[in-house]
Amino acid sequence: MKSLQKHLDEMYTYIRNNKMMIPNYGEMHRYGEPVSTAFVESTINEVIARRMAKKQQMQWSRKGAHYLLQTRTAVLNNELQDKFACWYPGFSIGEQSDGKVSAMAA
Repeated sequence: MKSLQKHLDEMYTYIRNNKMMIPNYGEMHRYGEPVSTAFVESTINEVIARRMAKKQQMQWSRKGAHYLLQTRTAVLNNELQDKFACWYPGFSIGEQSDGKVSAMAA
């Protein structure tokens, strides 16, 4: 029973911390917006396939793959520079502020 309570607490914490990112499918349906995971699944497959392709001859730990996917997603969303600015407030890329860093990482 204690394990169940621990998992429920973790789930509650996850939902509380991520509630702004969890779509309200009922509301989307009421407004006639498409409700599909096809776009998300396709994006995830693309993100994973680019780096985890067999021809790359590289193997990653689950933790390493998780960090890699976070980075690739930030690149694809054009958020990498903003994330670096949050993580390292004094960080500056100088003349390359036109997105070249994201292009290089892609």
